[in-house]
Amino acid sequence: MNQIITFGEVLMRISPRGNKKFIQSNNVEFYFGGTELNVGISIANFGGDVKHISCISDDFIGDTAISYLRKFDVSTSAIVRSKRPLGVYFLEVGAVMRPSSISYNRSHSSFSEIKPEMVDWGNSLKKGKWFHWTGITPALCEGGYETLKEGLILAQKKGLEISADPTYRSGLWQWGGNPKEVLRDLLSYSNVFIGGVNEINEVLGTNYSYSNEDFIEASKSLIKEFPSITKVFDKIRTSVNASWHKIRSRMWNGVEFRETEDLDITHIVDRIGTGDAYAAGIIHGLQKFDDYKAMEFGSAACAIKHTYMGDVNYANEDDVLNILAGNTTGRLNR
Repeated sequence: MNQIITFGEVLMRISPRGNKKFIQSNNVEFYFGGTELNVGISIANFGGDVKHISCISDDFIGDTAISYLRKFDVSTSAIVRSKRPLGVYFLEVGAVMRPSSISYNRSHSSFSEIKPEMVDWGNSLKKGKWFHWTGITPALCEGGYETLKEGLILAQKKGLEISADPTYRSGLWQWGGNPKEVLRDLLSYSNVFIGGVNEINEVLGTNYSYSNEDFIEASKSLIKEFPSITKVFDKIRTSVNASWHKIRSRMWNGVEFRETEDLDITHIVDRIGTGDAYAAGIIHGLQKFDDYKAMEFGSAACAIKHTYMGDVNYANEDDVLNILAGNTTGRLNR
């Protein structure tokens, strides 16, 4: 009974090679990802037992996506298939002062037709210990919200730990649901909140600032509003330019406030999926370490993800612990 459950859309990412724009190149690369899937694969790379639940196209692209998940030993037994195509997004990777740009093609994807009756939650959660959800899934479609809620209700009844990353992206909410009401509904089943002041303000309708003092007060207000939530973890990104960022983290666990030192990432290879790497590090860390070391592990996992091309963090547990030990020079291993 130690399986980590993730639920969400699987996407194909298509990008020109290097830092080129599409108009510059006829050669592209593709990767598979998706917010919750990125978390799941990262935890699997740390040694966790992971099951990802989704609806994937019933064609050779869907077959390839499922093979990709299986390569990381992520269970695909609860994935259902659809005649609709897999969702796609197009990414132009920026550099220095030029930002990256993304265009999504997911409105009529295979996942967009997900419905509660398509997922056997009772069977899917049998070995579950932890359930992770994000604000992307309920934003995509009403079926995503309804299916996720059904899973969360059962996960809570079964005593699974439930983590929430209630990412709010206004452009995704096209089906008529009220984002604040939907996210508040889902947060009532959650225990660990992975998000910052922006997300808390969105949910509570407050106006807290980014200061540590306001973060503490925002976290206290969140926990008061949602008593099932006991811990809040926030990743802080400082952007010098598109190629150089700094990452640190802070937390409020109902007892104490702590924060980490900055980790400098001076030559970013790919920043897509870095927030997911942070969430995966927190989830994995909380099962092995105390709250502060779990937060450090999350920050280091986020930092090292910036060195891998693609949506997924390929680092294993030792890679992350090596960073925590202060080995950040990137010297050659022999």
